[in-house]
Amino acid sequence: QVQLVESGGGLVQPGGSLRLSCAASGRAISRDLMRWYRQAPGKQRELVATITSGGFAVYADGVKGRFTISRDDAKNAMYLQMNSLKPEDTAVYYCYALSGLNTYWGQGTQVTVSS
Repeated sequence: QVQLVESGGGLVQPGGSLRLSCAASGRAISRDLMRWYRQAPGKQRELVATITSGGFAVYADGVKGRFTISRDDAKNAMYLQMNSLKPEDTAVYYCYALSGLNTYWGQGTQVTVSS
């Protein structure tokens, strides 16, 4: 079992930046595929970014060039650097881990982009 805890959300003005963190505990996540998802009010949860155990990253079209996903296996953690934030980035952001057939979710952290 692995427990995931997100942090780093908050209120930011358009054009600003935030860095989300996902801290894992219970076991090492170095071999897991990790993702960030988000869910805006009234919308379905959507995939934001994926990073493989080897560090290969893939992004949703709407965040390419603005967001960067990374991982630090020594710290058992994953990150999402978000730059040039837009009001449409407002959502609850969730950390996700995939290990074999097992999936794990964090509780989410709220990101609000507003002036």
